[in-house]
Amino acid sequence: MYLDIQKHRFSAILFLCWFASYLERFLINMALPFIGKEFQMDEAGLGLLLSTFFAAYALVQLPGGWLSDRIGSRKVIIASIGLFTILSACTGLAWSLASLFVIRFLFGIFEGCFPTASFKAVAEAYPKDERARVQSVLLATNPLSLVVAPLIAAPLITMYGWRGMFMIASLVGLAAFLAFLFGGRPRAAAEVASGGNSGTKWRELLSDVTIWKISAINFGVNILIWGFLSWIPTYMLKVLKLDLMSVGMLASLPGVAGIVGILAGGWLADKMFNGREKHLLVLSISLAAAGLVLMLNTESLLLIVCCQIVVAFAVKLAFIALWALPLKLIDAKNMGAASGIVNLGSQLAGSVSPALVGFMIVLGNGSYSGAFLFLAGCAVVSALVALTIPGSRQPAAAILPGMAATEGTK
Repeated sequence: MYLDIQKHRFSAILFLCWFASYLERFLINMALPFIGKEFQMDEAGLGLLLSTFFAAYALVQLPGGWLSDRIGSRKVIIASIGLFTILSACTGLAWSLASLFVIRFLFGIFEGCFPTASFKAVAEAYPKDERARVQSVLLATNPLSLVVAPLIAAPLITMYGWRGMFMIASLVGLAAFLAFLFGGRPRAAAEVASGGNSGTKWRELLSDVTIWKISAINFGVNILIWGFLSWIPTYMLKVLKLDLMSVGMLASLPGVAGIVGILAGGWLADKMFNGREKHLLVLSISLAAAGLVLMLNTESLLLIVCCQIVVAFAVKLAFIALWALPLKLIDAKNMGAASGIVNLGSQLAGSVSPALVGFMIVLGNGSYSGAFLFLAGCAVVSALVALTIPGSRQPAAAILPGMAATEGTK
Protein backbone atom coordinates (compact mmCIF):
# COMPACT_ATOMS: atom_id res chain seq x y z
CA MET A 1 0.00 0.00 0.00
CA TYR A 2 2.82 2.40 0.94
CA LEU A 3 4.65 1.56 -2.28
CA ASP A 4 1.51 2.33 -4.30
CA ILE A 5 1.18 5.74 -2.64
CA GLN A 6 4.83 6.46 -3.40
CA LYS A 7 4.38 5.51 -7.03
CA HIS A 8 1.26 7.64 -7.43
CA ARG A 9 2.98 10.61 -5.81
CA PHE A 10 6.00 10.20 -8.05
CA SER A 11 3.85 9.97 -11.18
CA ALA A 12 1.97 13.12 -10.09
CA ILE A 13 5.25 15.02 -9.70
CA LEU A 14 6.49 13.79 -13.08
CA PHE A 15 3.13 14.83 -14.54
CA LEU A 16 3.72 18.40 -13.34
CA CYS A 17 7.25 18.35 -14.75
CA TRP A 18 6.09 17.17 -18.17
CA PHE A 19 3.30 19.76 -18.14
CA ALA A 20 5.76 22.57 -17.38
CA SER A 21 8.06 21.35 -20.15
CA TYR A 22 5.34 21.30 -22.80
CA LEU A 23 3.65 24.49 -21.63
CA GLU A 24 6.86 26.53 -21.78
CA ARG A 25 7.47 25.12 -25.26
CA PHE A 26 3.99 25.79 -26.69
CA LEU A 27 3.59 29.36 -25.44
CA ILE A 28 5.68 30.71 -28.29
CA ASN A 29 3.13 29.51 -30.85
CA MET A 30 0.66 32.13 -29.61
CA ALA A 31 3.37 34.79 -29.43
CA LEU A 32 4.68 34.26 -32.99
CA PRO A 33 2.61 36.97 -34.75
CA PHE A 34 3.68 39.55 -32.15
CA ILE A 35 7.33 38.52 -32.21
CA GLY A 36 7.21 38.73 -36.00
CA LYS A 37 5.76 42.23 -35.86
CA GLU A 38 8.32 43.52 -33.33
CA PHE A 39 11.35 42.03 -35.08
CA GLN A 40 9.96 42.40 -38.64
CA MET A 41 10.10 38.68 -39.44
CA ASP A 42 8.01 36.82 -42.03
CA GLU A 43 6.83 33.19 -41.72
CA ALA A 44 10.17 31.87 -42.96
CA GLY A 45 12.07 33.71 -40.23
CA LEU A 46 9.59 32.71 -37.55
CA GLY A 47 9.85 29.10 -38.68
CA LEU A 48 13.62 29.27 -38.25
CA LEU A 49 13.12 30.61 -34.73
CA LEU A 50 10.91 27.64 -33.86
CA SER A 51 13.35 25.22 -35.46
CA THR A 52 16.28 26.65 -33.48
CA PHE A 53 14.72 25.26 -30.31
CA PHE A 54 14.18 21.82 -31.85
CA ALA A 55 17.66 21.68 -33.37
CA ALA A 56 19.14 22.20 -29.91
CA TYR A 57 16.65 19.73 -28.41
CA ALA A 58 17.68 17.08 -30.94
CA LEU A 59 21.36 17.75 -30.36
CA VAL A 60 21.22 16.61 -26.72
CA GLN A 61 19.05 13.50 -27.07
CA LEU A 62 21.88 10.98 -27.30
CA PRO A 63 24.24 12.67 -24.78
CA GLY A 64 21.27 13.38 -22.51
CA GLY A 65 20.25 9.72 -22.56
CA TRP A 66 23.83 8.63 -21.90
CA LEU A 67 24.12 11.11 -19.02
CA SER A 68 20.88 9.80 -17.46
CA ASP A 69 22.24 6.25 -17.55
CA ARG A 70 25.60 7.45 -16.22
CA ILE A 71 24.76 9.77 -13.30
CA GLY A 72 21.10 8.93 -12.72
CA SER A 73 17.79 10.31 -13.92
CA ARG A 74 17.11 12.41 -10.80
CA LYS A 75 20.14 14.69 -11.17
CA VAL A 76 19.46 15.26 -14.85
CA ILE A 77 15.78 16.06 -14.26
CA ILE A 78 16.53 18.60 -11.51
CA ALA A 79 19.17 20.41 -13.58
CA SER A 80 17.03 20.34 -16.73
CA ILE A 81 13.88 21.77 -15.18
CA GLY A 82 15.70 24.48 -13.28
CA LEU A 83 17.65 25.74 -16.30
CA PHE A 84 14.88 25.57 -18.90
CA THR A 85 12.59 27.50 -16.53
CA ILE A 86 15.15 30.30 -16.24
CA LEU A 87 15.62 30.42 -20.02
CA SER A 88 11.88 30.43 -20.69
CA ALA A 89 11.59 33.56 -18.54
CA CYS A 90 14.61 35.03 -20.33
CA THR A 91 12.76 34.74 -23.66
CA GLY A 92 10.73 37.74 -22.53
CA LEU A 93 13.95 39.67 -21.89
CA ALA A 94 15.44 39.25 -25.38
CA TRP A 95 16.95 42.59 -26.39
CA SER A 96 17.63 41.75 -30.04
CA LEU A 97 16.81 39.20 -32.70
CA ALA A 98 20.19 37.51 -32.20
CA SER A 99 19.68 37.24 -28.44
CA LEU A 100 16.23 35.74 -28.99
CA PHE A 101 17.70 33.00 -31.19
CA VAL A 102 20.47 32.28 -28.65
CA ILE A 103 18.02 32.10 -25.75
CA ARG A 104 15.70 29.72 -27.61
CA PHE A 105 18.68 27.55 -28.60
CA LEU A 106 19.85 27.28 -24.97
CA PHE A 107 16.25 26.66 -23.89
CA GLY A 108 16.16 23.71 -26.27
CA ILE A 109 19.46 22.33 -24.95
CA PHE A 110 18.33 22.18 -21.33
CA GLU A 111 14.73 21.15 -21.95
CA GLY A 112 15.98 18.43 -24.30
CA CYS A 113 17.68 16.62 -21.42
CA PHE A 114 14.40 16.09 -19.57
CA PRO A 115 12.48 13.46 -21.64
CA THR A 116 15.17 10.77 -21.73
CA ALA A 117 15.76 11.16 -17.99
CA SER A 118 12.02 10.91 -17.35
CA PHE A 119 11.64 7.80 -19.52
CA LYS A 120 14.44 6.20 -17.52
CA ALA A 121 12.78 7.22 -14.24
CA VAL A 122 9.53 5.55 -15.36
CA ALA A 123 11.38 2.39 -16.40
CA GLU A 124 13.09 2.29 -13.00
CA ALA A 125 9.93 2.86 -10.96
CA TYR A 126 7.29 0.75 -12.75
CA PRO A 127 7.13 -2.81 -14.10
CA LYS A 128 6.90 -3.26 -17.86
CA ASP A 129 3.20 -4.12 -17.89
CA GLU A 130 2.40 -0.72 -16.31
CA ARG A 131 4.76 1.54 -18.23
CA ALA A 132 2.61 2.32 -21.28
CA ARG A 133 -0.31 3.41 -19.09
CA VAL A 134 1.92 5.47 -16.80
CA GLN A 135 3.68 7.08 -19.73
CA SER A 136 0.36 7.78 -21.46
CA VAL A 137 -0.75 9.74 -18.39
CA LEU A 138 2.53 11.69 -18.38
CA LEU A 139 2.39 12.37 -22.10
CA ALA A 140 -1.21 13.54 -21.72
CA THR A 141 0.45 16.75 -20.56
CA ASN A 142 1.28 17.39 -24.21
CA PRO A 143 -2.33 17.92 -25.35
CA LEU A 144 -3.26 19.32 -21.93
CA SER A 145 -0.69 22.06 -22.43
CA LEU A 146 -2.23 22.70 -25.85
CA VAL A 147 -5.49 23.41 -24.03
CA VAL A 148 -3.94 25.57 -21.35
CA ALA A 149 -1.28 27.43 -23.35
CA PRO A 150 -3.64 29.49 -25.55
CA LEU A 151 -6.03 30.09 -22.64
CA ILE A 152 -3.13 31.46 -20.58
CA ALA A 153 -1.22 33.16 -23.39
CA ALA A 154 -4.08 35.12 -24.97
CA PRO A 155 -5.07 37.14 -21.86
CA LEU A 156 -1.45 37.50 -20.67
CA ILE A 157 -0.36 38.85 -24.05
CA THR A 158 -3.36 41.19 -24.08
CA MET A 159 -2.52 42.54 -20.62
CA TYR A 160 1.28 42.35 -20.43
CA GLY A 161 2.51 41.78 -23.99
CA TRP A 162 4.33 38.71 -25.28
CA ARG A 163 7.38 39.44 -23.11
CA GLY A 164 5.42 39.59 -19.87
CA MET A 165 3.59 36.41 -20.84
CA PHE A 166 6.83 34.40 -20.93
CA MET A 167 8.05 35.74 -17.59
CA ILE A 168 4.77 35.14 -15.74
CA ALA A 169 4.19 31.68 -17.24
CA SER A 170 7.67 30.52 -16.15
CA LEU A 171 6.26 30.26 -12.61
CA VAL A 172 4.80 26.89 -13.66
CA GLY A 173 8.32 25.63 -14.33
CA LEU A 174 9.45 26.92 -10.94
CA ALA A 175 6.64 24.96 -9.26
CA ALA A 176 7.68 21.78 -11.09
CA PHE A 177 11.32 22.27 -10.10
CA LEU A 178 10.48 22.63 -6.41
CA ALA A 179 8.04 19.69 -6.49
CA PHE A 180 10.63 17.34 -7.96
CA LEU A 181 13.46 18.63 -5.78
CA PHE A 182 11.56 17.96 -2.53
CA GLY A 183 9.10 15.30 -3.66
CA GLY A 184 11.26 12.23 -3.23
CA ARG A 185 11.07 9.14 -5.41
CA PRO A 186 9.58 5.63 -5.24
CA ARG A 187 11.38 2.40 -4.68
CA ALA A 188 12.56 0.69 -7.83
CA ALA A 189 10.23 -1.79 -9.49
CA ALA A 190 10.94 -5.40 -8.54
CA GLU A 191 12.39 -6.35 -11.92
CA VAL A 192 14.81 -3.40 -11.70
CA ALA A 193 15.70 -3.82 -8.04
CA SER A 194 16.46 -7.51 -8.57
CA GLY A 195 19.12 -6.65 -11.09
CA GLY A 196 17.42 -7.46 -14.42
CA ASN A 197 20.03 -7.88 -17.12
CA SER A 198 23.41 -6.21 -17.16
CA GLY A 199 22.47 -3.64 -19.76
CA THR A 200 23.21 -3.38 -23.44
CA LYS A 201 26.28 -1.65 -24.81
CA TRP A 202 25.95 1.56 -26.80
CA ARG A 203 27.24 0.02 -30.02
CA GLU A 204 24.61 -2.74 -29.82
CA LEU A 205 21.82 -0.20 -29.34
CA LEU A 206 23.13 1.97 -32.18
CA SER A 207 23.25 -1.01 -34.55
CA ASP A 208 19.73 -2.21 -33.78
CA VAL A 209 17.50 -1.76 -36.83
CA THR A 210 14.24 -1.85 -34.85
CA ILE A 211 15.19 1.11 -32.67
CA TRP A 212 16.13 3.18 -35.73
CA LYS A 213 12.88 2.26 -37.48
CA ILE A 214 10.93 3.49 -34.46
CA SER A 215 13.03 6.65 -34.48
CA ALA A 216 12.31 7.14 -38.21
CA ILE A 217 8.56 6.74 -37.62
CA ASN A 218 8.87 9.21 -34.76
CA PHE A 219 10.48 11.62 -37.21
CA GLY A 220 7.63 11.35 -39.73
CA VAL A 221 4.86 11.56 -37.13
CA ASN A 222 6.43 14.61 -35.53
CA ILE A 223 6.91 16.35 -38.87
CA LEU A 224 3.10 16.29 -38.93
CA ILE A 225 2.66 17.11 -35.23
CA TRP A 226 5.00 20.10 -35.06
CA GLY A 227 4.18 21.44 -38.50
CA PHE A 228 0.49 21.33 -37.60
CA LEU A 229 0.67 22.60 -34.02
CA SER A 230 3.22 25.36 -34.68
CA TRP A 231 1.24 27.03 -37.44
CA ILE A 232 -2.42 26.47 -36.53
CA PRO A 233 -2.71 29.64 -34.38
CA THR A 234 -1.16 31.78 -37.14
CA TYR A 235 -3.34 30.00 -39.73
CA MET A 236 -6.45 30.87 -37.75
CA LEU A 237 -5.37 34.50 -37.31
CA LYS A 238 -4.23 35.17 -40.88
CA VAL A 239 -6.24 32.80 -43.08
CA LEU A 240 -9.48 32.42 -41.13
CA LYS A 241 -9.29 36.08 -39.96
CA LEU A 242 -10.22 35.30 -36.34
CA ASP A 243 -9.36 37.60 -33.43
CA LEU A 244 -6.80 36.63 -30.78
CA MET A 245 -9.29 35.64 -28.06
CA SER A 246 -11.28 33.49 -30.51
CA VAL A 247 -8.06 31.78 -31.60
CA GLY A 248 -7.20 31.18 -27.94
CA MET A 249 -10.53 29.45 -27.36
CA LEU A 250 -10.65 27.42 -30.58
CA ALA A 251 -6.97 26.44 -30.43
CA SER A 252 -7.61 24.79 -27.06
CA LEU A 253 -10.19 22.34 -28.44
CA PRO A 254 -7.70 20.08 -30.28
CA GLY A 255 -5.79 19.87 -27.00
CA VAL A 256 -8.83 18.34 -25.30
CA ALA A 257 -9.09 15.80 -28.11
CA GLY A 258 -5.39 15.06 -27.75
CA ILE A 259 -5.81 14.27 -24.05
CA VAL A 260 -8.49 11.73 -24.92
CA GLY A 261 -6.32 10.31 -27.69
CA ILE A 262 -3.21 9.84 -25.61
CA LEU A 263 -5.03 8.30 -22.63
CA ALA A 264 -6.97 6.00 -24.94
CA GLY A 265 -3.69 5.08 -26.63
CA GLY A 266 -2.12 3.97 -23.36
CA TRP A 267 -5.07 1.72 -22.52
CA LEU A 268 -5.30 0.31 -26.05
CA ALA A 269 -1.56 -0.36 -26.25
CA ASP A 270 -1.58 -2.33 -22.98
CA LYS A 271 -4.90 -4.11 -23.50
CA MET A 272 -6.44 -4.49 -26.97
CA PHE A 273 -3.25 -4.01 -29.03
CA ASN A 274 -0.70 -5.58 -26.72
CA GLY A 275 1.90 -7.10 -29.05
CA ARG A 276 0.22 -5.43 -32.03
CA GLU A 277 1.06 -1.79 -31.28
CA LYS A 278 2.19 -1.19 -34.85
CA HIS A 279 -1.37 -1.78 -36.10
CA LEU A 280 -2.69 0.85 -33.69
CA LEU A 281 0.08 3.13 -34.90
CA VAL A 282 -0.80 2.68 -38.59
CA LEU A 283 -4.52 3.22 -38.01
CA SER A 284 -4.02 6.41 -36.02
CA ILE A 285 -1.49 7.91 -38.45
CA SER A 286 -3.81 7.24 -41.39
CA LEU A 287 -6.72 8.93 -39.57
CA ALA A 288 -4.58 12.02 -38.90
CA ALA A 289 -3.58 12.31 -42.57
CA ALA A 290 -7.21 11.97 -43.70
CA GLY A 291 -8.36 14.67 -41.27
CA LEU A 292 -5.71 17.10 -42.47
CA VAL A 293 -6.59 16.61 -46.14
CA LEU A 294 -10.30 17.08 -45.39
CA MET A 295 -9.55 20.30 -43.48
CA LEU A 296 -7.95 21.78 -46.58
CA ASN A 297 -10.98 20.98 -48.72
CA THR A 298 -13.66 22.81 -46.78
CA GLU A 299 -14.51 26.44 -46.08
CA SER A 300 -16.78 25.75 -43.13
CA LEU A 301 -15.26 26.98 -39.87
CA LEU A 302 -17.15 24.31 -37.94
CA LEU A 303 -15.79 21.53 -40.15
CA ILE A 304 -12.28 23.00 -40.04
CA VAL A 305 -12.33 22.94 -36.24
CA CYS A 306 -13.75 19.39 -36.26
CA CYS A 307 -10.94 18.29 -38.56
CA GLN A 308 -8.38 19.87 -36.26
CA ILE A 309 -9.90 17.93 -33.36
CA VAL A 310 -9.69 14.66 -35.34
CA VAL A 311 -6.07 15.32 -36.31
CA ALA A 312 -5.11 16.16 -32.72
CA PHE A 313 -6.83 13.02 -31.38
CA ALA A 314 -5.19 10.80 -33.99
CA VAL A 315 -1.64 12.14 -33.69
CA LYS A 316 -1.67 11.75 -29.91
CA LEU A 317 -3.04 8.23 -30.25
CA ALA A 318 -0.17 7.54 -32.66
CA PHE A 319 2.31 9.17 -30.30
CA ILE A 320 1.61 6.85 -27.37
CA ALA A 321 1.26 3.79 -29.66
CA LEU A 322 4.75 4.57 -30.92
CA TRP A 323 6.25 5.02 -27.45
CA ALA A 324 4.62 1.82 -26.21
CA LEU A 325 7.08 -0.08 -28.40
CA PRO A 326 10.36 1.01 -26.75
CA LEU A 327 8.75 1.02 -23.30
CA LYS A 328 7.98 -2.69 -23.73
CA LEU A 329 11.05 -3.66 -25.75
CA ILE A 330 13.79 -1.96 -23.78
CA ASP A 331 15.17 -2.86 -20.37
CA ALA A 332 15.28 -0.12 -17.72
CA LYS A 333 19.09 -0.13 -17.63
CA ASN A 334 19.16 0.88 -21.28
CA MET A 335 16.17 3.22 -21.28
CA GLY A 336 18.09 6.48 -21.12
CA ALA A 337 20.26 5.71 -24.15
CA ALA A 338 17.60 3.92 -26.20
CA SER A 339 14.89 6.51 -25.58
CA GLY A 340 17.43 9.14 -26.64
CA ILE A 341 17.76 7.39 -30.01
CA VAL A 342 13.99 7.17 -30.43
CA ASN A 343 13.38 10.73 -29.27
CA LEU A 344 16.09 11.96 -31.63
CA GLY A 345 13.64 11.31 -34.49
CA SER A 346 10.94 13.55 -33.06
CA GLN A 347 13.32 16.39 -32.25
CA LEU A 348 14.99 16.29 -35.67
CA ALA A 349 11.46 16.61 -37.04
CA GLY A 350 10.84 19.58 -34.79
CA SER A 351 14.03 21.23 -36.02
CA VAL A 352 12.98 20.78 -39.66
CA SER A 353 9.19 21.00 -39.71
CA PRO A 354 8.34 24.54 -38.49
CA ALA A 355 10.99 26.16 -40.70
CA LEU A 356 10.11 24.04 -43.72
CA VAL A 357 6.40 24.76 -43.36
CA GLY A 358 7.18 28.46 -42.97
CA PHE A 359 9.22 28.50 -46.19
CA MET A 360 6.48 26.57 -48.03
CA ILE A 361 3.89 29.13 -46.90
CA VAL A 362 6.08 31.97 -48.19
CA LEU A 363 6.63 30.14 -51.51
CA GLY A 364 2.88 29.60 -51.75
CA ASN A 365 2.27 33.36 -51.37
CA GLY A 366 0.60 32.89 -48.00
CA SER A 367 -1.29 29.69 -48.86
CA TYR A 368 -1.09 26.88 -46.32
CA SER A 369 -2.45 24.18 -48.64
CA GLY A 370 0.83 22.90 -50.07
CA ALA A 371 2.51 22.85 -46.66
CA PHE A 372 -0.32 20.93 -44.99
CA LEU A 373 -0.50 18.41 -47.86
CA PHE A 374 3.22 17.82 -47.36
CA LEU A 375 2.53 17.05 -43.70
CA ALA A 376 -0.15 14.53 -44.67
CA GLY A 377 2.32 12.87 -47.05
CA CYS A 378 4.86 12.47 -44.25
CA ALA A 379 2.20 10.72 -42.19
CA VAL A 380 1.54 8.22 -44.99
CA VAL A 381 5.26 7.38 -45.30
CA SER A 382 5.45 6.85 -41.53
CA ALA A 383 2.53 4.43 -41.67
CA LEU A 384 4.29 2.41 -44.35
CA VAL A 385 7.48 2.18 -42.29
CA ALA A 386 5.44 1.14 -39.25
CA LEU A 387 4.22 -1.92 -41.11
CA THR A 388 7.82 -3.23 -41.27
CA ILE A 389 8.56 -3.26 -37.53
CA PRO A 390 8.05 -6.30 -35.28
CA GLY A 391 5.46 -6.41 -32.54
CA SER A 392 6.53 -5.89 -28.94
CA ARG A 393 6.59 -9.64 -28.34
CA GLN A 394 9.50 -10.18 -30.70
CA PRO A 395 12.12 -7.70 -29.56
CA ALA A 396 15.56 -7.53 -31.13
CA ALA A 397 18.17 -9.56 -29.29
CA ALA A 398 20.38 -6.51 -28.93
CA ILE A 399 17.70 -4.77 -26.90
CA LEU A 400 16.60 -7.59 -24.67
CA PRO A 401 19.39 -10.18 -24.68
CA GLY A 402 18.27 -13.56 -23.53
CA MET A 403 14.59 -13.09 -24.23
CA ALA A 404 13.10 -15.96 -26.19
CA ALA A 405 12.63 -15.09 -29.85
CA THR A 406 10.00 -17.77 -30.10
CA GLU A 407 7.32 -15.58 -28.59
CA GLY A 408 6.53 -14.37 -32.06
CA THR A 409 4.85 -11.25 -33.38
CA LYS A 410 1.17 -10.70 -33.33
